[in-house]
Amino acid sequence: MTCQLPNGFPFPPLKDASVTDGQPIACFQPFIDTATGRIAGIEALGRLRQADGELRSVGPLFLDPKNSPAALRRLDRLIRENALQRLAEAPDDWFLSLNISPRWISRLRPGQPLPSLKQLERQGVPAERIVFEITELGGASHRLPEVVARYREAGARIAIDDFGAGYSQLDRVLALQPDILKLDMRLFQAAARGGPSGEVVKALAMMAEKTGCWIIAEGVETEAELDFALECGARYVQGYLFARAEPDFFPADAFVERFAQLRDRYVHDKLAERARGIVLRQQLLELMGILKPWAEAGAAPGQLPSLQRYPWLLRLYQCDRQGTQVSPNLERHQGQWREDARYLGHNWSWRPYFYQLLAEGWEERRLSVSGTYRDATTNQYCLTAGQFVDNGRRLLLVDVDAASFQAKV
Repeated sequence: MTCQLPNGFPFPPLKDASVTDGQPIACFQPFIDTATGRIAGIEALGRLRQADGELRSVGPLFLDPKNSPAALRRLDRLIRENALQRLAEAPDDWFLSLNISPRWISRLRPGQPLPSLKQLERQGVPAERIVFEITELGGASHRLPEVVARYREAGARIAIDDFGAGYSQLDRVLALQPDILKLDMRLFQAAARGGPSGEVVKALAMMAEKTGCWIIAEGVETEAELDFALECGARYVQGYLFARAEPDFFPADAFVERFAQLRDRYVHDKLAERARGIVLRQQLLELMGILKPWAEAGAAPGQLPSLQRYPWLLRLYQCDRQGTQVSPNLERHQGQWREDARYLGHNWSWRPYFYQLLAEGWEERRLSVSGTYRDATTNQYCLTAGQFVDNGRRLLLVDVDAASFQAKV
């Protein structure tokens, strides 16, 4: 018996009945353009429609080793064919994202016409409307650059899917030079909750920006995850916060109003964060005004002014103009200040935040504040502020517990 897909596309029976348990169709999850809030494109996702109308993902079928590769390839291509047929119903400026596994590429003969490009020709779909997502599965790495070059020559764009996890080699990015990096969903969601993974994802996003790639954040299911996607500079977002994959298309402007509200809230929160930063700078200026006479007088730690108003202050120390530490650390311990001379003579000028302080503080003779960083010794998120004293001969530095300060502001 032959199943019938939408638009009359026939699905021939396959030998492996477990693969064809249901009617295969393409469903579509939208990509929201963060610049406009409009739908910019759709990803085709395979589903099996059950007799009761329930839709089941075909994803588990591709992970089951009992299913024959030949049957899975045919299923994949049939669903893709259906997606290409349906694209005619979408606005002309939408793109369609299709997943391509390197495992299939390994079965191609050298110089063989690419099945995906032949499908585009049959359906009359311009390659410029297609993004081929290269999954992060292993296999055929030596063939990928050649195949990707042929996709790109035809006019299609290239994305690396699930970037940041699994087989996410940086050399693959350099070899393929993709147009889009699609962040791994699990890594992205963990990063949005904070902690070290957040810094990793921001570094990946920065790398993407420097190599000319757009970022897609998938798995955006909460407002906090959308905020993090915007902070990473994502060009497109995709996830349940806006829509699940559906058989039918949403209107292009379906999420414009909601996205605008969420974006405005994000901007409001960032402005509030900026205001807290201004308060921090004001308090640090006040603190430096208290410490400067003490430092210039060469007074002993016991003569340190009262600093009870600054519970977020972790330590203070002094360096010369070359970044070499010339005083012990003074650290707060159980309400008292104690000396730690272990770092005398250490030079910190190589640290990125430190040479920023040296350069800005010396040239402009003003208070300089680093960005937030993770202190390797204490495992705390810190800020370091510095100001030159003693006619520019020494740099007075204070380390601030960033989390504690933010809780106080």
